[in-house]
Amino acid sequence: MKIKRVSIFAVGLLLIFSLLAACSNDSAGKEAEKEKDEEAKANFNEEGLPIVNDPIKLTFVAPSSDSPDWNDILIYNKYEEMTNVDIEWEMISNEGLKEKTNLMLAGGDYPDAFHSVGLSTQDLITYGGQGVLLPLNDLIDKYAPNFKKILDENPDVKRGITMPDGNIYSFPRLYDPDFHSVLANWKLWINGDYLKALGMEEPTTLDEFYEYLKAAKEEDPNGNGEADEIGISASGDGNLINIFKGSFGLGNKGIAHEYVDIDPETNELRFMPIDDRYKETLQYLNKLYSEGLIIEDLYTVKSEETHARGADGLFAATITTNPGTGYGRDEYIGALTLEGPYGDKIHSNYGSPLNNLGGFVITDKNQYPEETVRWIDYFYSDEGSKLFFMGIEGETYEENADGTVEYTDIIEKNPDGLTRTEAISQYLTWRAGPYPAFVKQDYFGVETSNEAAEKFKENQPEEIWPPFNYTNEESEIMSSVGTDIEDYVTESQAKFITGKASFDEWDKYVETVKKIGLEQYMDIYQEAYNRYQEQAE
Repeated sequence: MKIKRVSIFAVGLLLIFSLLAACSNDSAGKEAEKEKDEEAKANFNEEGLPIVNDPIKLTFVAPSSDSPDWNDILIYNKYEEMTNVDIEWEMISNEGLKEKTNLMLAGGDYPDAFHSVGLSTQDLITYGGQGVLLPLNDLIDKYAPNFKKILDENPDVKRGITMPDGNIYSFPRLYDPDFHSVLANWKLWINGDYLKALGMEEPTTLDEFYEYLKAAKEEDPNGNGEADEIGISASGDGNLINIFKGSFGLGNKGIAHEYVDIDPETNELRFMPIDDRYKETLQYLNKLYSEGLIIEDLYTVKSEETHARGADGLFAATITTNPGTGYGRDEYIGALTLEGPYGDKIHSNYGSPLNNLGGFVITDKNQYPEETVRWIDYFYSDEGSKLFFMGIEGETYEENADGTVEYTDIIEKNPDGLTRTEAISQYLTWRAGPYPAFVKQDYFGVETSNEAAEKFKENQPEEIWPPFNYTNEESEIMSSVGTDIEDYVTESQAKFITGKASFDEWDKYVETVKKIGLEQYMDIYQEAYNRYQEQAE
């Protein structure tokens, strides 16, 4: 018995010594961690450049397309010199990029940040809620003065990037609200030479536009003796409807919400595709199509065919971003916003300045979140935008006496025979995907597009909604019931335009939309809209 008591006593002493040792190790670990944190803080500069005094390394995932490996590309090599932040870029092919990104996030094997991969709103909600993506609200307030300034000046953008849980998880691609030609990306253009040949003034109403198209088809304005003129060129009906529905008073909140706006009579949400004025929009387009005034292969035309016809100057009107750069033609002029039968002139084909939500996200693996936020914030400044879109002065661009900038011959007349697009991609990365940056007219000032925008900017919607954000439960319904509704609308409107469906079937079409689940769809839309409004209060 005595031996046992001694053994128990010895074991007790061993346990006590073990606990003391563990506490000592734990204390030492905490001291080491504290010392490391203090070193990191001392190394970090909250303002100015470099961001850190001694170099640090971070790992980012980015898409690979036409650009070379970002580990050795001009702008990021220069930016590393400026910041002392060394980015190890993991390049993933655009093919399967979304799938691979989601596998990384779901499996736990992900980098410090994702750049230009374009995470969806659902990704932000899901992985932000799980803690995989860092909430950025406080970090933006403290360390992103350039981005914060944009949010303060554009509260709609801030509401658009704020998820239902109140957190911001991403740095998006933003368009300058004054950059009208890019906000109204797809525009209606009219052939100025045809107008002169026909002795007609620019159309100001839907009826005048119809008369112009009819004359262009019948009176040989290109003077070649052949009936080869094409009325309106477009690819699919999406941009057609988005442009013309504004003449019927629809689309008063912009195209980030293709099917929903506000009914001005009730001040309530309106599902446009079942509205009588939407029917009238489709009837107008059906009239043009049935009389051969819209390109016959509207739903099947290939881009190379469009470019060839455009280059031959066959279009009386076209819906494109810029026919000068697309077709190499300079006779096209931007159309005025056409007045409709009720006096409406809304240029409804206006996008939100919030163009792509998931441009840049930071994960919980990142040991330097403050430094990373400062790193990305620079690209929302004037200097950072110039670096991102133009590159290095004296190498890829020159600044003129009036402050404007132009690419050098290494881009415009590449000595290796590269096209302009190919040359840009050798030195810059903005063509690679939904990049996080602030897009300003200074670097994309295509004159003809800007002139076109001047003619319709006064007709833009008074309020342009950014995309709304849904909870996980709402997203599941919108991706099932919502998708079914929108697919049916898309299929049906094509039939109405081409005459494959009679407008006598309109009431049946409306009832079908309702039966698929329109009430549930609109209830969810209302919840998202309510949140959007609450964030403004």
